[in-house]
Amino acid sequence: MQAGTQEQSVTNDSPTPPATADSVPAYSISGEAVLESLASSRDGLGQAVIAERQARFGPNELTFSRTPAWVIFLRQFRDPMVIILLITACVTGGLTIAGSHMLPDTLVIVGVVILNAILGFVQEGKAEGAMDALRNMMVQECLVVREGCQAKLPARELVPGDIVVLEGGDRIPADVRFIEASNVHVDESSLTGESVPVEKRTAPVEGSDLVPGDQRNMGFSGTFLTRGSALAVVVETGASTVFGHMADLVQSADAGPTPLQRQMQSFVRALIGIILVVGVINFGFGIYLGYAASYSFLGAVSLVVAAIPEMLPALVTSILALSSIAMARRNALVRKLPAAETLGATSVICSDKTGTLTENRMTVTRVFAGGEEFEVSGGGGALSGQFLRDGAALDPRAAPALYNNLYAGYACNNASLTSGSTAHTGDPTEIALKVSGAKADITAEGLHRLEEIPFDSATKYMAILVRDGDAHRVLVKGAPEVVVAMCSTQLDASGESQPLDAQQALSVAGSFAKQALRTLAVAWLPVSDTCRDLTHDDLHDLQFLGLQGMIDPPKQSAIEAVAQCSAAGIRTVMITGDHPETAQAVAAKLGIPAERAVTGAELTRLDEDELFELTRQVSVFARVAPEHKEQIAQSLRRHGLIVAMTGDGVNDAPALKVADIGIAMGQAGTEVAKEASDMVLVDDNFATIVAAVEEGRHAWKNLRKAILYTLPTNAAQALLIIGAVMVAAWVPLFSHRFVLEPVQILWINLLDSVLLTMPLVMEPKERGLLQDPPRGPKERLMDGLFLRRLVIMGLAISVPGFLLYYHLGAAGVVGDQVVDELLLTQAQTAAFWGILMAHFGYVVSARSVETSVFRLNPFSNPWLIGGIVLSVAIRFIPTFIPEAASLFRTASFPSEWWPLILACFLPSFIAIELDKLFSRRHRHHHPRPAPG
Repeated sequence: MQAGTQEQSVTNDSPTPPATADSVPAYSISGEAVLESLASSRDGLGQAVIAERQARFGPNELTFSRTPAWVIFLRQFRDPMVIILLITACVTGGLTIAGSHMLPDTLVIVGVVILNAILGFVQEGKAEGAMDALRNMMVQECLVVREGCQAKLPARELVPGDIVVLEGGDRIPADVRFIEASNVHVDESSLTGESVPVEKRTAPVEGSDLVPGDQRNMGFSGTFLTRGSALAVVVETGASTVFGHMADLVQSADAGPTPLQRQMQSFVRALIGIILVVGVINFGFGIYLGYAASYSFLGAVSLVVAAIPEMLPALVTSILALSSIAMARRNALVRKLPAAETLGATSVICSDKTGTLTENRMTVTRVFAGGEEFEVSGGGGALSGQFLRDGAALDPRAAPALYNNLYAGYACNNASLTSGSTAHTGDPTEIALKVSGAKADITAEGLHRLEEIPFDSATKYMAILVRDGDAHRVLVKGAPEVVVAMCSTQLDASGESQPLDAQQALSVAGSFAKQALRTLAVAWLPVSDTCRDLTHDDLHDLQFLGLQGMIDPPKQSAIEAVAQCSAAGIRTVMITGDHPETAQAVAAKLGIPAERAVTGAELTRLDEDELFELTRQVSVFARVAPEHKEQIAQSLRRHGLIVAMTGDGVNDAPALKVADIGIAMGQAGTEVAKEASDMVLVDDNFATIVAAVEEGRHAWKNLRKAILYTLPTNAAQALLIIGAVMVAAWVPLFSHRFVLEPVQILWINLLDSVLLTMPLVMEPKERGLLQDPPRGPKERLMDGLFLRRLVIMGLAISVPGFLLYYHLGAAGVVGDQVVDELLLTQAQTAAFWGILMAHFGYVVSARSVETSVFRLNPFSNPWLIGGIVLSVAIRFIPTFIPEAASLFRTASFPSEWWPLILACFLPSFIAIELDKLFSRRHRHHHPRPAPG
């Protein structure tokens, strides 16, 4: 933070424009020096300076440029998924004009295009929500000192040099430098990730390029005072604040298309190119063989209609929607559909610490009393737990020193507990002490407070005078070095008084600190029942009762989830604004490698290559600024890793946007973080991410199933056209009619998508989804397996249909003349049914990409069974109802043809089972390595 501006005149009413300060951070110089550099004083600014600075710096608010709605809408038509639909609509529209009665199909496809565009428009429009949420966090009014008078003014009118008055509960209206502070604590969790309110002071802070969390004499826009009062000078306003800088990061951050979107774009481009090239070649080949241009064109058009998977975009959307519904049931709300699959491909999860991996509440975990150490179980604010000595549970009342320690912490306390709830009120540290006492069944019955010396950052302790029954005592809690210095005796394990061993007490306090425990000491002093006053001078010769060490502990579910991530080939990285020691201690308990914790200051000094090498090796980052989180995510992504980023604060928003998938907390998260995210965890639980990863991998499996089924069946229909064109010169049957008419091909495609492919993706989750590493960033939809199945299944489906049409319809053409038009129509209808049987042979086995159908429960997917039955029923309509038959150019045929038609089931079924056997053996000998 910079000191802001300098005046050429020190007169507070001078209109002289301020010059830029020579890059001296406001936190590194005294408060008086900051006032001088801003040509201000404790009496505030004069009206002339205020007017001039308002004109120069503008209002203290965040402004953002918005993309026009019509531009956002038109952008939706650049997606290759939409282009493929438009091409199909043009083809079917052209055939409709030519008399093929395909107007309904054309209207359906155009409707899908418009629906996809509307959905994309709504999704992209949500990106503006993060900006609105940031703007809503700006303070509306504040108490300002101007020309020696205090007044409540709109915060947007603040300028550098203004003096603001702050009290506990106030939100800070701009970036300020504290010049007076009385017991000020500021909640900066939304900005820095600090798990507890930060104590502020007025003295200069040494260092340069300090992250906001280390600038202990600064207050930042959007954070708020939890207690105390202060006088502060405004040093930055509007877009120049840390908050404004973060808004710029949020607005400029863009993760680009998701891995799935990139793969689909590449896949669709290649598919369109291949289909059009093959169509042109087919047309040219027909002309070369001497066919009429009309026949060659119809063949090319039929091929394009056969090969284009017109329902693929709708299938992808449906798969992602189903996955997002499943994730919602597991407490993960998907805000952007592609995120439903992206999480399944994640190779690195960068997680915030506080509230995500930890309980987000301070909890006493260790107690030192009577020369002994005790462990305390129970977390989450629950008032139940056990006290353990050397691993064995004990009743605190059987250990007098322990019980009195807990009693003093419970009584010398201003927090309040809510029975039957974990939502207690008060300072997090005091709540922890209160809860630990409640676990020992200590209550406030009979306890009366007579006098209090409040906690003060200067004295570092709190003291109270109480009457408990007939006893009068002074109770003290505070920093160990301060409280120990007040004591002369201590309690031993049996509760007897003995001389104080100050060295042991401070040594244990140091040991607790190395474990990242926030440690408080407690002491007491029995006094006469006539004592009614309490002063600082009374606090000597106290009896030391011991120490209580607390930390924001890891969630048990998070510990298990980190282990699951590791087993699934996903690396967990902790990125927090907390202290390095705290971060390392928590990471070690979570199972995250914590040999080293890198700070934001260290990251600032690294170039891009050094940063990547570091991010590959280190899994704990502490005291980081928002830009550091963004840099870490970008570095990992730049080298091909799929990155998920969790967060709950304003400081997390830029990183949430730039990651492949941003995950916000639903309970503790700010609206800014939620609006910048792709997914929101309802329960703020890291374990929910693992559940969502499983659903994401299931979505990818379903997508592969859909593509591995849809495209080979489309290829089979295209092969029917290509085969007909190639042999038409020698087999007159194919020069008069193709195996299938274009309207029949589109009818097959549409019904297949709705009745077979959609039920296929309703298949239950396969076992072991979290046992394999995530798919590599270079893994493509159009891989070796896809190409192999495209050829094998294309032939296994098309050849039986081709031969069936030839066998049944050849007698309808003699020489070059059609002698039986009905027979050709019947043969086409039989081929129409034969192709359907071949599709059934494929789809019943396509329920799993590699697992044999004989190992699958045949009744586990009733949707597919229903789809097959409905497919047969619907296809009977154009076969046996004359009105429908004329529309689809079909006709009823002799019943003795059915055995040949039903036999078309076998080639595709056998082919897919043999290919899956080959795939299993190949995978067994060549396991997939983990990415990164």
